[in-house]
Amino acid sequence: MTSLVSVESLRVDFTSASGTVNAVRDVSFDVAPGEILGIVGESGSGKSVSCRALLGLLPRHARIDGRIVYDGRDLSTMSAAEKTALRGREISMIFQNPSSHLDPLMTIGEQVAEPLRRLFGMERRAARERALALLDIVRIRDAARRMNAYPHQLSGGMKQRVLIAAALACEPRLLLADEPTTALDVTVQAGILDLLRTLNAERGLSVILVSHDLGVIGEVCDRVVVMRGGEIVEQGRVSDVVTRPRNRYTRELIGSQPGRLPSMAGEKVTGTPLLAAEGLCVHFSDRAAFSGLVKRSDPVVRALDDVSLTVQRGETFGIVGESGSGKSTFARAVIGLVRASAGEIRYDGRPTAALDPAQTKQFRRDVQMIFQSPYDSLNPRMRVLDIIAEPIWRHGLADRATALDQAAELMQRVELDSSLARRRPRQLSGGQCQRVSIARALALSPRLLIADEVTSALDVTIQAQVLRLLARLKTERDLTIIYISHDLAVVRRFCNRVAVFQHGRLVESGDTQAVFDAPSQAYTRTLVDSAPDLDGRVKAALPA
Repeated sequence: MTSLVSVESLRVDFTSASGTVNAVRDVSFDVAPGEILGIVGESGSGKSVSCRALLGLLPRHARIDGRIVYDGRDLSTMSAAEKTALRGREISMIFQNPSSHLDPLMTIGEQVAEPLRRLFGMERRAARERALALLDIVRIRDAARRMNAYPHQLSGGMKQRVLIAAALACEPRLLLADEPTTALDVTVQAGILDLLRTLNAERGLSVILVSHDLGVIGEVCDRVVVMRGGEIVEQGRVSDVVTRPRNRYTRELIGSQPGRLPSMAGEKVTGTPLLAAEGLCVHFSDRAAFSGLVKRSDPVVRALDDVSLTVQRGETFGIVGESGSGKSTFARAVIGLVRASAGEIRYDGRPTAALDPAQTKQFRRDVQMIFQSPYDSLNPRMRVLDIIAEPIWRHGLADRATALDQAAELMQRVELDSSLARRRPRQLSGGQCQRVSIARALALSPRLLIADEVTSALDVTIQAQVLRLLARLKTERDLTIIYISHDLAVVRRFCNRVAVFQHGRLVESGDTQAVFDAPSQAYTRTLVDSAPDLDGRVKAALPA
């Protein structure tokens, strides 16, 4: 079959005053009409650069060699006007971060209609009607009302669907989807992957799906290209690559999938309660309800509503649920960043609200939190060693010189090279930054560690390293861990027990294996069924 796209010996170099970076080297692959091709690899592997080269969206200082042939036409010989005409009409792209690619000053309807008016000259009314139909196609609920909404009024999943609608507006033949489900809830992720499958089947849409998650690739792709360090290390049918990987890195990538990690779910922890919540409520006033912009009968947002649970000493306790389910609010209520509206939190048998100043100071040492985004939670002006040392001397546990020595030891504990000590957060990778956050949290020798979505945006290989690190530290330091995530595959392997949150309420809890294998609530079953299953896809592809 003739290829719709053929990339031949692609090379992309970025030149600057500090030198030349070889981002992509000798990359070749084909995409057949109606095929879904996956490109998988770590951050910096060249996945996104290859796609942007295909669409002609690289900066001016990029130098491109090789050939990219689309439908028999060599893109390198096209004029700028011809390439512009190709974008949108023939080839469209869904970018990774919808918040960065949607205009905050334009309504959703205007942004979906814009390419129709610009490329096809449609009148405003006709373009708006077509935009409404597209929002329905991508399953935006109550699309007629959402047409007038702005990006900040939509969830991450909805914004991603809007990007898909805008990309489909001109009915392209090829869709480039760059990490379209990264950090999204498992149910939203499943919906977007199902939408891509449907569009592929009904419209014959060819898709290049870029991801660092081999599980996502396995859900929808026919073939996969594995990249590392700007090169292709392996490619073939998904089932062949997963069951018979030839390259060492591919084997490492497969082994880093959550389903392949050592499981702690079956371990029984019989310790005494360390943390307990009883009837915990956190309510916020809904300002929109009073503004007249939104009509609500209840002017209160019930972020947590009558939550009761117990965390045993020495266990890893998972909390799962969609965005807005109350997971992070629970963690913030535990450490005192938000105030409980009702109910009680007890630590080591004592109500935290009744602690005296000395007990409160000890509680703040004992309970530490690792936040989701290390770039937002680490001081950008401080160097790594100072960030880790600061809690030690601020709590009066050592003088500054001793605190710096202890920080250097902690860097070794979390497997950070000493050469990074004088760097600032912006000079580190996401995985390195998260290790700094872990080291800082460990600086006060806590008894309870709360990890809030600490691996959600990391490559699967880095995710596996961080999870193994936490497991080792848990054993070495006798830690109790509350692990908050929307990734059920990770929680299934990493946590002894799990609690399922929905709309601020606890809907189910128990031993992780029992809850996930035989959920008693329909919502839990929906979460479990929505999780990508690489092993299940491969088994289904194998002959009986």
